[in-house]
Amino acid sequence: MTEPVKGPAAYFPSIEKKYGRPIAEWKDLIRASPLTRHMELVSWLKTEHGLGHGHANALVAHTLAEDSGR
Repeated sequence: MTEPVKGPAAYFPSIEKKYGRPIAEWKDLIRASPLTRHMELVSWLKTEHGLGHGHANALVAHTLAEDSGR
């Protein structure tokens, strides 16, 4: 039996369904942004791409954690 996905990645299926882009594409957008701070990136995703706060926060948290080697 597989373990349920926990943490920010638990939001990924609903993000892909609601916004119509694969998670890899959202991560590429975050990495290409000149912004680097967590909440700046969250605000940018909300204002420029129409994401809800929880979805934007999950994407940013997961992407920044990946990039920091955690």
